[in-house]
Amino acid sequence: MLASILLSGCLYPQEKRVENRIPYEDQIKAVQTAVDQYKETNDGLLPIKTRENDTPIYIKYPIEFSKLAPRFLASPPGNAYESGGVFQYVLIDVETKPTVKVFDLRIAEKISEVNLRIKTQGYPPFKEAIANHVYTLDYKKLGYKSEPYIISPFTNHNLPLVINLEGEIFVDYISDLNLALKESGKSYQEGEDITSILTDNSLFVPAYSLTYTVDKNNEPIYMEK
Repeated sequence: MLASILLSGCLYPQEKRVENRIPYEDQIKAVQTAVDQYKETNDGLLPIKTRENDTPIYIKYPIEFSKLAPRFLASPPGNAYESGGVFQYVLIDVETKPTVKVFDLRIAEKISEVNLRIKTQGYPPFKEAIANHVYTLDYKKLGYKSEPYIISPFTNHNLPLVINLEGEIFVDYISDLNLALKESGKSYQEGEDITSILTDNSLFVPAYSLTYTVDKNNEPIYMEK
């Protein structure tokens, strides 16, 4: 699934090096400067890899470091996947203000692992409907002794994985959004996509996220298709 196709075998030969597992703000700023310079030099073009149109927005525009180095950037940051790190550098807001963010590729590995178990079983063992077209999985039927989770880059809380009727697996950021809404004090309209609130003051993007909006009480809910 998506970037998980790339994540097989031992991908991070230097993963145990602490500096390759931490997103440093100065590294992201350096990449941002390189992206801005590339855009200015190339008539507005961006140094990104090509992805399918239906690729989720927060992982849709990965940075192509070969277009930046060595002219605009000496080399990819040490924590980037291309340098043996665990982070994929991406752009968001590409039409308005291209902004560099990152996400942890180990999220894709975990999703890939669950997908492999589902494929081996032959069907996804849906457990409980938590919203229209959003379900939990019966992990015991997939051979797990405990439920797998993702550590949130925004709160460090454990986030569950969920699945839709098409068999696509997502990270459920609804608890992070609930906290972000309370802390920000912002109000949104019903039907408005609120997911970007997580990127406003963070180096990260909510990779492999569903789309969320709010109810009449400004509480986060899953966006209906």
